[in-house]
Amino acid sequence: MSRNNNLAELNIASIQMVSTPDIQTNLETASRLVTAAAGKGAQVAVLPEYFCLMGLKDTDKVHARESYRSGPIQERLSAIAKENNLYLIAGTIPLEASNPQKVLNTTLVFDPQGQSVARYDKIHLFGFQTQTERYQESETIEAGNEPGLLKITIDGQEWIFGLSICYDLRFPELYRALGQVDCHVIPAAFTYTTGKDHWEILLRARAIENQCYVLASAQGGTHLNQRRTWGHSMLIDPWGEVLADLPEGEGFISGVLCKDKLNDVRSKLPALVHRKL
Repeated sequence: MSRNNNLAELNIASIQMVSTPDIQTNLETASRLVTAAAGKGAQVAVLPEYFCLMGLKDTDKVHARESYRSGPIQERLSAIAKENNLYLIAGTIPLEASNPQKVLNTTLVFDPQGQSVARYDKIHLFGFQTQTERYQESETIEAGNEPGLLKITIDGQEWIFGLSICYDLRFPELYRALGQVDCHVIPAAFTYTTGKDHWEILLRARAIENQCYVLASAQGGTHLNQRRTWGHSMLIDPWGEVLADLPEGEGFISGVLCKDKLNDVRSKLPALVHRKL
C-alpha cells in the first residue's frame, strides 16, 4: 500500500504489541512497527493502551509518569512521528495526575512535524474481579473528564477521529457525545477473559450505531506479569464489517478510510438523522 493519492481516502494502521516492563524495549518495538506501517503507506498509525509499559506491578506506571509535553517517552514519540512523516496516535502513556500516587492514562497525538496536537485522558476506569483475576485501575489511575476529539487536514481533506480508550468502549453515551466522526480510534488492553466474549461485539456495535469506521489497537498475548490480553486489533467499516483483524502477537494491520463509504452508509440508512433524543 503506497501513500494514497485519492483525497477522499486515508491510509491508516493499527499497531499490536505484547508490551513488557521495560520502557526502552517497548519504545524500540513501537518504533519498528510504526516504521513498517509507514513503509506500507500509513498516514495515521495507532499504538495500543500501555504500549510503553506493562509493569510487573500496577504501581510501576506511577514511577514512570511524565509531565505533559516533557519527558523521554514523549520525546521518542515525537521523533517517531517526525521520522515517519505521519500522525501518531499514541495511546497510552502515564502522565502526572493531581494525586502523586496516581497517573492519568493518556492518549497523545503527534503530527508529522512531531508536535503534540491532541490529548485524551481515559474517563472510564476498569474494575474486574473473579476468583483468579483482579484489576482495579482506580487504585493507580485518576479519571479524566473531557471527551477527546482529533481533527486533521491532509491535502485539504478534513478527517475527524473520536478518541477513547479500552473500557470506554462499554459506554455508548461517550461516543454519542463525541458527535459525528469519520473513525473512532480505540487503543486497548482488553483481558483475555472479557475480550473473547465482548471485544468484537462491542467494536462492531460502536461502528454500526455511529455509522463510522472503528480502528482498535490492542495488546495481544501473555505478558511478563502473567496478564493475558486478548489482541485482535481490528479495522471495522461503518456497516460493521471487519476489514482487518490481527488475532495475537505483535504486528500491525492496515487499511483505508473512505469518505464515499461513510456517505453511502449514512445516505442509505440515515439513522443518525433519525435520532430523537
